[in-house]
Amino acid sequence: MKLLNIYIRYRLILGIVFLAIAIAVHYFTGFWPSFIIYLVAVVSIFGHFFFGPLRLIQEHMETGDIEGAEKIINSIKFPGLLFKPIRSVYYTLKGNMAMMKQDFDSAEVMMKKGIDLGSGSSLMQGTEGASLLQMGMLAMQKNNFKQAESYIRQALRKGLPDKENEAAAQLQMCSIMINKREFRAAKDHFRRAKALKPSSSQIVDQIKQMEKYISRLPG
Repeated sequence: MKLLNIYIRYRLILGIVFLAIAIAVHYFTGFWPSFIIYLVAVVSIFGHFFFGPLRLIQEHMETGDIEGAEKIINSIKFPGLLFKPIRSVYYTLKGNMAMMKQDFDSAEVMMKKGIDLGSGSSLMQGTEGASLLQMGMLAMQKNNFKQAESYIRQALRKGLPDKENEAAAQLQMCSIMINKREFRAAKDHFRRAKALKPSSSQIVDQIKQMEKYISRLPG
């Protein structure tokens, strides 16, 4: 696995080196002795531009090295060349990183691109719902509750990757329903969030805070 990551990291340089070697071998001996070297060079250069280095982000995310992950994302100079499913993941990751910096306008633009490209992509299954949920949260930051409701309902329909995300979506819907003064619906979404029994401290704390308020609502 480490060897693969090293190859991906230096794939373009290796491709150029192999291409130079192939040309030299071709010149001195002929095409067929250089064929395999040409093939390795072409596959390496092709892979750099059409697959990108996104695989390398995983090791940075696992160690919490957001700066390292961002450097890899920023190293992609021609995202338009990436295959469509990979390009979708690229824009989604760009959106997530913009959200971490609280650059909500850029996050919205990037995540919309990711969602649009990811529609129907098997690579995006399980992440499209999470992206829609984040779009809903962005809309709530802007007090656009109508748009937020639309995104979060879509997220719940598409499916979310785990109970933590689903509980977060139900809590957001609870807040939206309270804002609309649809208190019965708000309580229903709160019950659904609580029934999921999320374990993350942030979601658990939100449920505790909401529970103090929800019991005082009519309906």
